[in-house]
Amino acid sequence: MKRSSRDTEESSRRIGRRALVFGGAQAVLVTALALRMRHLQVTEADTYRMLAEENRINIRLIPPIRGMIYDRAGHVVAENEQNYRIVLVREDAGDIDETLERLIRLVPLDEETIERARREILRHSPFVPVTVADRLHWDDVALVAVNAPALPGISPEVGLSRHYPLGPDFAHLVGYVGPVSESDLAQLDSPDPLLRIPRFQIGKTGIEAKHEDRLRGKAGTRRIEVNAAGRVIRELDRIEGQPGSDLQLTVDAGLQNFAQARLGEESAAVVVMDVERGDLLALASAPSFDPNLFVRGISVADYRMLTDTPYRPLSNKPVQGAYPPGSTFKMITALAALEDGVIRPEDTVWCPGHLTLGSRRFHCWKRGGHGHVNLVESIEQSCDVYYYEIGQRVGIDKIAAMARRFGLGEAFDLPLSAVGEGLVPDRAWKRARRNEEWRIGDTLNASIGQGYVLSTPLQLAVMSARIATGRAVVPRLVKSIDGVEQPSGAGEPLEVNPANLARIRRSMDAVVNNRRGTAYGSRVVTAEMAMAGKTGTSQVRNITAAERAAGVFRNEDLPWERRDHALFVAYAPVEAPRIAVSVVVEHGGGGSVAAAPIARDIILRALHGDVPPLSAYPDRQRWQIEDRLRGLRLRDPGSGPSGGRGRA
Repeated sequence: MKRSSRDTEESSRRIGRRALVFGGAQAVLVTALALRMRHLQVTEADTYRMLAEENRINIRLIPPIRGMIYDRAGHVVAENEQNYRIVLVREDAGDIDETLERLIRLVPLDEETIERARREILRHSPFVPVTVADRLHWDDVALVAVNAPALPGISPEVGLSRHYPLGPDFAHLVGYVGPVSESDLAQLDSPDPLLRIPRFQIGKTGIEAKHEDRLRGKAGTRRIEVNAAGRVIRELDRIEGQPGSDLQLTVDAGLQNFAQARLGEESAAVVVMDVERGDLLALASAPSFDPNLFVRGISVADYRMLTDTPYRPLSNKPVQGAYPPGSTFKMITALAALEDGVIRPEDTVWCPGHLTLGSRRFHCWKRGGHGHVNLVESIEQSCDVYYYEIGQRVGIDKIAAMARRFGLGEAFDLPLSAVGEGLVPDRAWKRARRNEEWRIGDTLNASIGQGYVLSTPLQLAVMSARIATGRAVVPRLVKSIDGVEQPSGAGEPLEVNPANLARIRRSMDAVVNNRRGTAYGSRVVTAEMAMAGKTGTSQVRNITAAERAAGVFRNEDLPWERRDHALFVAYAPVEAPRIAVSVVVEHGGGGSVAAAPIARDIILRALHGDVPPLSAYPDRQRWQIEDRLRGLRLRDPGSGPSGGRGRA
């Protein structure tokens, strides 16, 4: 049956409408695509060009040159030296074990070095260069370069590494650097990207650690072209970083070396301080160690040698060691009593050799006693009973307040690791820390620097400087940063009666320069370098009644660790003080025998500027002194490798 013309026309109209709709939709789609393409190619062109470029160009950090450290005269104590090293890229090396075996045949490397390199190789990405060995001789590096075809993935490099030319002399002060560890990163909230560079070195202890941010500097950058795997194809350009700041210390390298040598094999500490500005001229801790051992990672054997000894060579004794100050504390007790008016300088106390408190006896070091002693005689002869008596009168709280005024019990703000604050106890302290009330016996012990009282050698030097000047002198270790002088530690006048301070100074003068003084054997006979001081002996064990009855053991008859500590504090010259000194010899016995002679030699070296002249010593001692001074192993601080930042 034939369709009518009317139906045909209707069908044609329907097809036309559909075509129009589809055509319109296609036009809209094409227009949208065109607009999108225009948006991507024109409007967003720069953005996508940058993203594409980042897929091809990487930014790598360039380690900055670490700042130098100098002594007060400009001698280098921490520098950067050229360092030849061998690096390995895992993805180019093939069989790692075979490659390392070939390397060992050319360059003698110990098993510990190889094992450390293996661990680092596996820990980092395959294309990251890992240092296998460093501080190599040029001959070894040249041998590796010649045999490069047989050592896939291995290449020699030259860079910079930290070096300490004066070695053990500054180990405890400057500290040392070492490779960044996972624990180092864990302690930082947002670590500098530099710290993730394999074997990047940061300060671990001492000034290197405390001034890490200043010494490290700012990283440079280099733009490199890399392939899809991240391997470097070529370097496009570089921007050098900002070197770290240079630090100049207050320490005198020559004096530091002399003090270190004078301590010898003792377990001991020395602090020398400029009383005018607070500059620390020497902080010696013995025994010491070579910080260069730590720069590239110390061996297990070397580390055990440093830790398996009771002399604690890794401890910075001048600031970390806390010792009972013994009789060096007596000036504090005397000042507290004088200031409070409970005793006058001419008043005397009877010393029969002990003081009885209830059923207990508190003994004087001199078994037969000193008889009647006044203030000057009590310090000159170090009478304990005198201080038991005046300590009771003035009380612990006022003694503690005076101790703090003279720098005891204070952790001074120095760029050193673990600066100790010692302990100045009082009633509130014992109640809070031990939940006990203070007893009179506690006061008697504290009045002679025993019991709970603890001080560091640094604090004792500060105390001596404040006695010598009457000012709140504060220790300073960094003299300048990038040539900018740091604030002085001269301090303000102390709120202490000058007349009372003068009496204490006169007493300390008598200790050294009067025949009955406990340090008379260590006097200086030249008036322009004469010193005033105070001996101290602090017990590390209790002496039982039975031992006293049978006779107290001499220090030399006891095991080393049970002997008394020997202390001596001083300032010089007597008439116009320039320096203050403290010496602590662990388990050294008596302060007059072990500590005072060391202090005298160091004071003379500081004032004379060279090896002490024999004319400064009493005639009868000069031949012994000459032998001792000749036996010291001294170095010229300017004879070590000269500094210079050095560049790879």
